[in-house]
Amino acid sequence: MGKKLTVALLAGGKSAEREVSLKSGEQVLRALDEKKYTVRRYDPRDDLPRLASEASEIDVALIILHGRMGEDGTIQGMLESLGIPYQGSGVLGSAIAMNKILSKQLYIQAGLPVPAYRIMDRENTDPLESVCEDLGFPLVVKPENEGSSIGLSIVRSLEELRGALETGWRYDRRCLVERYVVGTEITCGVLGNDSLQALPLVEIIPGEGHDFFDYTAKYTPGASSEICPARIPAEIATKAQMYGMRAHKALFCRGYSRTDMIVCQDEIFILETNTIPGMTQTSLYPQAAAAAGISFPALLDRLIQLAMEKT
Repeated sequence: MGKKLTVALLAGGKSAEREVSLKSGEQVLRALDEKKYTVRRYDPRDDLPRLASEASEIDVALIILHGRMGEDGTIQGMLESLGIPYQGSGVLGSAIAMNKILSKQLYIQAGLPVPAYRIMDRENTDPLESVCEDLGFPLVVKPENEGSSIGLSIVRSLEELRGALETGWRYDRRCLVERYVVGTEITCGVLGNDSLQALPLVEIIPGEGHDFFDYTAKYTPGASSEICPARIPAEIATKAQMYGMRAHKALFCRGYSRTDMIVCQDEIFILETNTIPGMTQTSLYPQAAAAAGISFPALLDRLIQLAMEKT
């Protein structure tokens, strides 16, 4: 057997999703094969100077971070400057996918269907009455750059919209307001660099008391149900997988991604793409990989291989 690789496992960080990242990091650490890898853990909140000083001893990094300063291209840029290969999208793809507004514009350019939307700027916003008239209720309000449904609201009245925007603007100057599409929520995992594989689709059913797949529904075991493969017609599933790969390419993703969609009758609407899908016991991407016959340790092996390909 060849020399063990030294893997820098980055988890924690400073974003609103720190706790999720730490949980994911624990799962990844347990799943990495000790015969293949020597793992060094780094929490970017505290350990970036140590990471920089030890860079020459590291073969590859696994970024198990979510949200700002993890999924947005910043840590990717640091690793590039240190010469450390890492899994997943580069600086450009990470930054684009983190920005919901730019992602939406690139989906449209790629011919992908998205819910009708408006951009609401805290400093220069359209009259709310005209937004409601154009889009109708219910509406979804999302900060421009948050993940895990943080700052997200579903609103059914003008007054609720005002409050939701105030919440969203605490995170970002701009918010996305889009039409709430009722249907079956699915997600499509994509794996690969130049040659892409669409994983089996996962159907997401938020539990009782959850209007949508919010932060609690995502990360509390038993708070939602996931069914893989999704219970949708084969031709719709094939189209959704094709859309997942097109979204991956449209946002300049690499390595892996997970694109969330809504199926409404025979139509599919793209919601957003995650460049570092969650890796906890309730996470969707490992479930989809398992349905494709890829165990969690084998998935991590593959992501490391894909990272090393980029050098």
